[in-house]
Amino acid sequence: MVIDRFRRDGFVAVPEVLPPVECQTIAHGLALRGSDSAGTRCLLPQDWCAALARQLRQHASIAPNLPEGAVAVQCTYFEKSSARNWLVPVHQDQSIPVAVRVDATGWRGWSEKEGSLFVQAPVAVLEQLVAVRLHLDDCSAVDGPLRVLPGSHRLGLLADEEASRLRARSTEVVCEAHRGDALLLRPLLLHASSKASGHSQRRVLHFLFGPPELPQGLRWQHAV
Repeated sequence: MVIDRFRRDGFVAVPEVLPPVECQTIAHGLALRGSDSAGTRCLLPQDWCAALARQLRQHASIAPNLPEGAVAVQCTYFEKSSARNWLVPVHQDQSIPVAVRVDATGWRGWSEKEGSLFVQAPVAVLEQLVAVRLHLDDCSAVDGPLRVLPGSHRLGLLADEEASRLRARSTEVVCEAHRGDALLLRPLLLHASSKASGHSQRRVLHFLFGPPELPQGLRWQHAV
C-alpha cells in the first residue's frame, strides 16, 4: 500500500523510522556543531550521516520506494523556529550535487553552494530521485510543515506561474509528523512551507537518494 500511495501521490509518510531517543541524540550532536544559519547541505560526508543514510536505505518501508541500487547523494539539515523562521513558495526541487561541470544536453542552471557544485537535472533524472525527510522533532500545523500537492509530480517541469495557478485550484495536504517519522517525497512534487507560528523547533534531515550512475558523463559529488 505504501508503494501504491507513493507512486500515485508522490509522497508518503512512514511513521516511527527512528526512536525518539536516537532523534534527540542526533539533534544534540547538530547543536554542538553550532551554526549561524538555518541549515546546511554538507552533512553526507560525515561518518554519522553516511551511517544514517545506509540505515534509512535498508528500512523495510523505505527501501521498496527507492530506485534500484539507490545511493544517498546529499543530506540537508533544516532548522525552523521562531528565531530562525522562513517560508518557501510552491516549487519543485530540480538541483542536484555533482562532482564536476560537464557540457551536457538538458543540464542547466549551474551554481555553487557551500563550496559544492549543483545543476538542474533533466526530467528523466529527476523522476528517479526520492527524498527522505527525517523529522527530529514533532511537526504540527504551527511549526511550518511541508504542504504538498498530491499527484503533481506526474506533470513534468512546471514554470513558476503554472505552479502557482495549480496550487490556487488544488487542495494541499499538510504534512504533520511526529519525532522519528519520515516523509518520502518525489522532488518534482509541488511543495511549499509557511513560517512557523509556534515556539517549538522543526528540525529535519532531508536525504536525497538516486541511481548509482548519472548519464552523459555526470558524476555525483558524494554517493553512499
